[in-house]
Amino acid sequence: MIQKRLHANRVLGGVDLTVRYRPERPPVLDGQTIDVPIGRVTMLIGPNGSGKSTLLKTLSRQIAAERGVVILDGRDIATLSAREVALSLGILFQENQAPHDLTVEELVCHGRYPHRRLFDPLTAEDRFAVEQALTLCGAGPLRDRPISQISSGQKQLAWIAMLLAQSPHYLFLDEPTTYLDLPHQFDVMNLVRHLNRELGCTIVITMHDLNLAARFGDHIVALHQGRIVAAGAPEEVLTTATLRTVFDIESRLFRDEQTGSLHCVPINRIPAAGGRPR
Repeated sequence: MIQKRLHANRVLGGVDLTVRYRPERPPVLDGQTIDVPIGRVTMLIGPNGSGKSTLLKTLSRQIAAERGVVILDGRDIATLSAREVALSLGILFQENQAPHDLTVEELVCHGRYPHRRLFDPLTAEDRFAVEQALTLCGAGPLRDRPISQISSGQKQLAWIAMLLAQSPHYLFLDEPTTYLDLPHQFDVMNLVRHLNRELGCTIVITMHDLNLAARFGDHIVALHQGRIVAAGAPEEVLTTATLRTVFDIESRLFRDEQTGSLHCVPINRIPAAGGRPR
């Protein structure tokens, strides 16, 4: 059953995290510490190769840190069983594969696996959680459609419904709006806001679109070359100085009168030394 998440005794963060993919290569994350605000939406921003996806995967135990520790609700995440992690964390990456003949409802049912023993049939509670997830994500009308026969935006909502059926306290989404048109981008982000505000899910998202990050994020973490450059509220992080450091761009920032959120208008890339293009 999907219920409002309680935040007592909840904590998520990483201390002194160093991650590298090859021993001979420089670290992708270099001794970084992060506290994820509980009950909020955190956006990880930065250029390609900055370490934001690696940080997301490290916090969710998809990648083991060379040094440092990830703390999940007071415990070292490395000491938890796969089932314990799955009961707390729901993770959605950019590329997801499912059998083409799998229906949307069957996909969402997979989210109940952490709550069952192998080969156990779905219980009434499982069925109710699946139904709730389909309804909350607006995927009910798609339940009998094969995954291969729905649009990219509909697939993303179906995958999020699967995570929601898992009943996690934390949702990790890696570039959830990539490849989506504008209407489906707003469908996904409005759903994210609903899951956070109404159900109390703590959500961590990697995001390239700075305007979506500013509008839907409560907390922003900016990364550059494996280091956290700035962290805080959107107005604290999205400054012209930080954007120069992180993205090598000149920009203008203004606050939209209707939404109240910051907007970033990129002006140009900063030339390399000597005036040559980078």
